[in-house]
Amino acid sequence: MSKPPFYPLNDLPNAELRDLVLELLGEVTALKQTVADQREEIALLKGLKGPPRMQPGKPSGMEQASAQKAASSGNRRGRGKKTLSRVAAEDRVVQAEVPAGFRFKGYEDFIIQDLVIRPTVVRFRRERWVTPDGRTVVAPLPDGIDGHFGPELRRFVLAQVLAQYHQGQVTVARLVALLGAIGIEISKRQVVRLLINGQDNFIVEARDVLRAGLETAAWVTVDDTGARHKARNGVCTQIGNDRFAWFATTGSKSRHNFLDLLRAGHGDYVINEAALRYMRGRALSGGVLKVLAEAQETRFADHAAWEAHLERHGITAMKVQPCSPIPCGSRPKARFGGASRPTACSATP
Repeated sequence: MSKPPFYPLNDLPNAELRDLVLELLGEVTALKQTVADQREEIALLKGLKGPPRMQPGKPSGMEQASAQKAASSGNRRGRGKKTLSRVAAEDRVVQAEVPAGFRFKGYEDFIIQDLVIRPTVVRFRRERWVTPDGRTVVAPLPDGIDGHFGPELRRFVLAQVLAQYHQGQVTVARLVALLGAIGIEISKRQVVRLLINGQDNFIVEARDVLRAGLETAAWVTVDDTGARHKARNGVCTQIGNDRFAWFATTGSKSRHNFLDLLRAGHGDYVINEAALRYMRGRALSGGVLKVLAEAQETRFADHAAWEAHLERHGITAMKVQPCSPIPCGSRPKARFGGASRPTACSATP
């Protein structure tokens, strides 16, 4: 074995010593890689198992949700003019300093998008009056005010939970920290109360969305999927189109359940020509049809009033589920097929 070359280290300057150390470190690294490759080759020749091949780990659910979808191959259309249909644009006129004699030629639009998140504190100065008999009268709060947190903050909390809790793993504690960073003084218990209590206003708002959608939409789509609520199996039904979306979770996916959903909260009933025509098409008995057509009362406040109307006219022996007249506000249209029409029944007076 040959002796290693002799280096007069004591006589070398610092710069040359540094270069020598770096060169030796590179050689050591190369030798280690060579030894590892040779050991792997020897193991293969002997029939031994080599080092395990580690496959790259699969991305987590959060990473998959946040990853952008790969662009589809094939011919792609050119990008057209970008429109902002979800948000109403605020117009601001920017005036130009021009001398006299110039001719005005209209405007050149330049659109920007921005986001404003800031806390707002409103103090309502409610008037207090004392009646002659000593009672105190206090001015009521404006509509939409329920508690010490406004409707926009409630919407923000609900949106963060629905979008971030399930997709971004944002817990209630993190949501409290986020609101605190914005400037909202709120505790974890108050956030939980916002999520659980006092959701009637949002239920009414969702009902109004469905009513407006059914009244104005040229077409709608319907779908349903299984859902669990309070440890029970249920069905989540979706109604909507490209302009609105509405969801409801119920315990059944029957036709009667779908009719109830299309009522959009209306509980009244009406017997009109469309309902009678549909009943004739479903072979309702002539006697029952005559009684319903000749009755003076054609509108009923709720299902109990409708049942009482049937009993008053002796229509009690139903062979199938009692029929449901067309509810007020759900006009039978061709796009709904038979969904918004009454469920026919066979009965004998």
